[in-house]
Amino acid sequence: MSRRVAMAIGAHPDDIEFMMAGTLRLLKLAGFETHYLNLSTGSCGSQVYPPARLRVVRRREAQAAARLLGATWHASLVDDMEIYYADPTLRRLTAVLREVGPSILLVPSPQDYMEDHTNACRLAVSAAFVRGMNNYRTTPRRASTPHDVTLYHAMPTGLRDPLRRRIIPGAFVNTGSVFAEKTAALAAHHSQQDWLAETQKMNQYLATMERYSREVGKMSRRFAHAEGWRRHLHWGYCAEEADPLRDALGKQCRINPSYEAALERGG
Repeated sequence: MSRRVAMAIGAHPDDIEFMMAGTLRLLKLAGFETHYLNLSTGSCGSQVYPPARLRVVRRREAQAAARLLGATWHASLVDDMEIYYADPTLRRLTAVLREVGPSILLVPSPQDYMEDHTNACRLAVSAAFVRGMNNYRTTPRRASTPHDVTLYHAMPTGLRDPLRRRIIPGAFVNTGSVFAEKTAALAAHHSQQDWLAETQKMNQYLATMERYSREVGKMSRRFAHAEGWRRHLHWGYCAEEADPLRDALGKQCRINPSYEAALERGG
C-alpha cells in the first residue's frame, strides 16, 4: 500500500490557507497524515512589530492554523525575502521532506506575483526530486527515501501570472464542505489583516480568499467553492499515470478535460 501522507509547502504564513488549506483538510478527513510548512517566518509582514517579535507572533498564528486543519506544523527555514533558490535552504528543506515522506506534495504555483512564492515552488520541486538520491546530503543528514511522490501546484495569488494572464487549473477540488474550517485557519493569522490592507490594498482579508474560492468554483462548472491544481510532470517523482489526489478524493476532485486536451496540443 502506498504511503498516505500529504504535505503542503507555502512561502509565508497564510499562503497555505489562501490556496491549499481546503484540499489539505479534505486529505486529512480521507485518512491522510498531513503536514504544514511555511518556508519563511513572515518577518517583514508588519508595520508595527519589529522582526524579532513578529517571528514569534506569526509562528503562533501558523501553529494555530495548522491545529485547526489537523496538520503537523513544521518550523520555517528563513526570513521574508530570503527565500532564495540556494544550496543551504535546499538541503534543509530536503531533510524535512525525507523525514515526512509525503506521497502527495502541495506546492506553490510556478508563476506568481512575487519571488518568495516562485522560489518556494522551485525549492519544493527540487527537494522532492533529490529525496531519493543517496549522494545528496541534507542538513541535518537524513537518509534518502525512494518512495513515490506526486506534486500538485496551487493557483497563484489573484489566479493570474505576473503578466496578468489567467491561470486555468488542471483539476478542481470541491472545498465547500471544509470552507468554514479553511476560513477559520486563515482568520488565525490576525496580524496580517491590517498589514495587507495597508501595503497591498487587500482591504477584506477573508473576503478576498472567499472570492478566489468562488472564482475557482465557477471555473469548475460544478462546485460552489474550489481549489485549483496543476499536476507536475512525473519524471523523477512517480509513475506517469499516478494521480493520488484524484484517487483519494474521488468525486470531490474533478479533472479539467479542456486542460488535459490543451496539454496534448501544446496550448
